[in-house]
Amino acid sequence: MKQDWKPGATIYPLPAVLISCGSELSEYNLLTVSWTGTICTNPPMCYISVRPERYSYLVIKKNMEFVINLTTRDMAFAVDWCGVVSGKDHNKFEEMKLTPGASSIVRAPLIEESPLCIECRVKEILALGSHDMFVSDVVNIRADERYIHPETGAFDMQKADLLVYVHGKYYGLSEMIGHFGWSVKKKK
Repeated sequence: MKQDWKPGATIYPLPAVLISCGSELSEYNLLTVSWTGTICTNPPMCYISVRPERYSYLVIKKNMEFVINLTTRDMAFAVDWCGVVSGKDHNKFEEMKLTPGASSIVRAPLIEESPLCIECRVKEILALGSHDMFVSDVVNIRADERYIHPETGAFDMQKADLLVYVHGKYYGLSEMIGHFGWSVKKKK
């Protein structure tokens, strides 16, 4: 038997990512986001949704660039902390002992401790209600070589021990149970 619930955002799990923004050291900031995802493969596009009252919102809107930094189990404390304190009052990089690194294309810093950093350039901002969506082009991806499989060149998500968010709680990913197409693959 199923119950009817009022409409809400209940599509989980979601990635728990840190958004880095700012074009110079004095305005560098971090923002925890789970309202993020892929929009298009070709051209590569993604989005983040941010409340307009957040400190980082104005930084991103001013510079029209940011980096989506995937996070790991080891970064969980920083992910949560960066989501509940304001960059207006705290230097989040410094206080969480995270290292701002140079991105290849955008001016926003990446997080050196992140296993995968997605450099984004804002294409459009959509006002949706509680959040505005930053529709963005993916202009570059920086992958930590520790997580790249030496033979296939693929990024090993399992080894990276990525963090996800499920309705107010953080979880690590469990073991892989299949891969794309495994359900229809012919057995030899």
